[in-house]
Amino acid sequence: MPDLSPSTRLPRRFLFGGAFAALAARRGAAAEKVVRVGVQKYGTLIVLRERRTLEQALRPLNWQASWHEFPGGPQLLEALAAGAIDFGTTGEAPPIFSQAAGSPLLYVGFEPPSPAGEAILVPKDSPIRTLADLRGKQVALNKGANVHFLLVQALASAGLKPGDIKPAYLAPADARAAFERGAVDAWAIWDPFLSAAQEATGARVLADGVGLAPNRQFFLATRSFAREQPDALRRLMAELDETDRWAQGNQPETARMLAASMGLPEPVVTRALGRMGYGVQSLNDEVVADQQRIADTFHALKLIPQRINVAEAVWKPDA
Repeated sequence: MPDLSPSTRLPRRFLFGGAFAALAARRGAAAEKVVRVGVQKYGTLIVLRERRTLEQALRPLNWQASWHEFPGGPQLLEALAAGAIDFGTTGEAPPIFSQAAGSPLLYVGFEPPSPAGEAILVPKDSPIRTLADLRGKQVALNKGANVHFLLVQALASAGLKPGDIKPAYLAPADARAAFERGAVDAWAIWDPFLSAAQEATGARVLADGVGLAPNRQFFLATRSFAREQPDALRRLMAELDETDRWAQGNQPETARMLAASMGLPEPVVTRALGRMGYGVQSLNDEVVADQQRIADTFHALKLIPQRINVAEAVWKPDA
């Protein structure tokens, strides 16, 4: 079974306490001029890290890059809010929860929708055949991750509410283990964990994001980094877009690179790459409206305490 667990299994109190403090302390060393990039196990930022082109692009500005891996978007944005990283990438839901909690984040770009890149899985021999069959069942998900909105929308499409299921809030590695041993009935998950579970267990897709959730990938920065280092941020975004377009046109090589980095079989990564959206863009009115709809849905369900204005957290590079 592919190992999708974090490379270092440290206690949570260290991951979200001492490690953040140590990283944040480096922020004061202005002479270093290091942009601290938060990554997950998959996506354009991993390709950028492996190709090492960001370091070349930043060198004329006397900047370097350091890379910090997180098991999911909520954990990454917790680090961003703590000032432990400057930049990172997540799906749709984590920035909404983070903004509602007062995080000084800014949306600085996005990749096009990839609705088939997230799904609700059930075991191949599960008696669950429709979304309505989830009533009373235990569903694993990473709380506040992009699949949180998918699950809410999927339940609503079947006339169910979040209270009609039993959520099991688990990070991807723990959710995979629970899913395989039958401790949960279903699992809401994203690529490449989705593709890996399909390959390894033959899990069935009960529903994916098509017609339910766009599943965009967002790039986010702290307000202080965007305000104080706009040139470095522009260079980073340009390099991301170039990397995205390279990956789209070189998928076999991209699959080999990511497979080696993540310890996954190439067919798993190839399937996931085929469901990605490519091309980094600035947020437009449509994207902001979609994010606002997700935020309003979470507020109506009392999943966030107050209504937020997504537009207030959008970077305006020319301002």
